[in-house]
Amino acid sequence: MQSPLPFPLASLILALIPALTLAADPGPADWSQWRGPNRDGLIKGTEFPDSLSDQSLTQVWKIPLGPGYSGPIVTADRVFVTETIDEKMEVVSALDRATGKLIWKQEWPGAMSVPFFAKANGDWIRATPAYDGERLYVAGIRDVLVCLNAESGEVLWRIDFVEKLKTPPPAFGFASSPLIVGDAVYVQAGGGLCKVDKLTGAIKWRALDDGGGMFGSAFSSPYYATLNGVPQLIVQTRTTLTGVNPADGAVYWQQDIPAFRGMNILTPTVHENSVFTSSYGGKSFLYTPDKSGESAAPEEIWTNKAQGYMSSPLIIDGFIYLHLRNQRFTCIDLKTGETRWTTTPYGKYWSMVTDGDKILALDQTGDLLLINANPEKFELQDRRKVADDSWAHIAVSGNELFIRALDHLAVYRWNTSDTEK
Repeated sequence: MQSPLPFPLASLILALIPALTLAADPGPADWSQWRGPNRDGLIKGTEFPDSLSDQSLTQVWKIPLGPGYSGPIVTADRVFVTETIDEKMEVVSALDRATGKLIWKQEWPGAMSVPFFAKANGDWIRATPAYDGERLYVAGIRDVLVCLNAESGEVLWRIDFVEKLKTPPPAFGFASSPLIVGDAVYVQAGGGLCKVDKLTGAIKWRALDDGGGMFGSAFSSPYYATLNGVPQLIVQTRTTLTGVNPADGAVYWQQDIPAFRGMNILTPTVHENSVFTSSYGGKSFLYTPDKSGESAAPEEIWTNKAQGYMSSPLIIDGFIYLHLRNQRFTCIDLKTGETRWTTTPYGKYWSMVTDGDKILALDQTGDLLLINANPEKFELQDRRKVADDSWAHIAVSGNELFIRALDHLAVYRWNTSDTEK
């Protein structure tokens, strides 16, 4: 990766501008996007309960929904959810946070048939929307991006990437969750990475052409970070890990990531100036991009034989907590790459959040797990059945937990007096 000094000054300023020009911001307790406020699963300003019992964690309300993998978006007074109805329509609903009562609903035709070997994962909406305080950005399975007025549900603009860019539809659906940075929305759609003006829907640039279709079309979601002083998008395609200039789409650095059938699925995670990723059929890697000022492959700090799958990792106090392809849960020392411990198998997928001390993990089988983040040993503190099947990411806002099961949305509230003892 290039250092900031050799870059043309204008390029660096343009890269910085998006972070400084937000017209409206979600509140500090909002769950505004994939993996939460900072896109890393870390929740600040709250403390998880010590128990998952009915007394400590109480269900507030529950509503039935059609199938979907999109995680809920949570604001101070609303919850936004998606679903696929009758394998024909994609539906977005705004619900009253306190009661679950419907405020508005928007829908459009949106269905496709994924390849037979992925049928077990369904033909329904996949990506988690993004919210900027005024607008909701929803990725439909057929490679469309829809911008809605979050107050009224009005469609402000819509992009059909297949139609506009003449790219093949993603064989597995639009799975990558939109990322908002300043005045832009970044999406891995249209057979590549696109920068979209969040107010108008105009496509500003397209980079990282992967051909789309069966062997392109990303599974992972982009991440925004500053590495060695340079703001950049950390983007994982089906075959590579890449640092991209947010202003113009120029590639700062790129690294091949081997994976079975291009199954690079989890969201890369950044710690200081390094990037961690893990692939199905590959390994786990920690890279530090080059600082020489010339485009170069990043430095490989270490590798570990652990193979991630769909679950994005948590980094807590210098340790990586990762759910694996073999359905086990592992802890890896971020500094050395050493495996500290690995569990027996659980379900196929975990979505995880942390308060910096404890981990809440929702297993694909519908078990909610409360885990102490202890690098010395695996400590399962409590366990509770909350669903029959879930692949959507859990959301946390304040002392409330939002669980999108395959057939419903449920809201739970924990007793804060228990966490203050």
